[in-house]
Amino acid sequence: MQKLIDTHAHLYLPEFESDRVAMLERARNEGVEKIYLPAIDAATHDSMIALEHSFPACRAMMGVHPCSVKANYQEELAVAKSWWDKRSFVAVGEIGLDFYWDRSFEKEQYIAFRTQIDWALEKKVPIVIHSRQSTLACVEVLKEYKQTGLTGIFHCFSGSLEEAQEIIKLGFLLGIGGVFTYKNAGVAAVVEKLPLEHIVLETDAPYLTPVPHRGKRNESAYIRTIAEKISALKGVSIDEVAEKTTQNADKLFALNHPQH
Repeated sequence: MQKLIDTHAHLYLPEFESDRVAMLERARNEGVEKIYLPAIDAATHDSMIALEHSFPACRAMMGVHPCSVKANYQEELAVAKSWWDKRSFVAVGEIGLDFYWDRSFEKEQYIAFRTQIDWALEKKVPIVIHSRQSTLACVEVLKEYKQTGLTGIFHCFSGSLEEAQEIIKLGFLLGIGGVFTYKNAGVAAVVEKLPLEHIVLETDAPYLTPVPHRGKRNESAYIRTIAEKISALKGVSIDEVAEKTTQNADKLFALNHPQH
């Protein structure tokens, strides 16, 4: 059984309340050996950290999601920062810009993004970027940090080949998940042209469930579905997809080994 890593899953959310242990067991049975948990905001930090303590395969990040950047964003940042002051985490995430739902706090999103990039540089950890409808805007911010060694993942990448190449040039990896399996998303055509060296796998569970499970709640076991579809698309073995993407994730997150 190939070893797989889910680099992005919100398994601490209430959607998993009724069967969390069984769901994690299913993931383990599919070869998923590590699951990285991106933070959202103060409302969920405690449940995320409790999950990390209960299941050694789960590793927490810490940050403020751009959709949680509202009028009280300074308070949210202060809560996340207080966690960083207490202990270490594998990454600053999930952070970035979201121009999909609401742009009324766009200025604040930029401030929060840059503030949290500074934490990552200070702590020498990667960042995990949310860039819905804002890929190029995020790329422009990252260009300001070109010489710093900043690295990380563009989570849920669904942009063009040109955008992918810009991201790779900056030293970032592309998180490929369920959207890649959707017919109209156009991500498959981009992934086909990208070397595996630049890709990590993710589910974003409970969201963005891959075909053929679409319509159901997503979970980490479905990372195998994504690996199989990449393997079929690129005409390489699933062993190679698993090995390369696992190496990429391990190398990125090995920048920092937090103690639970």
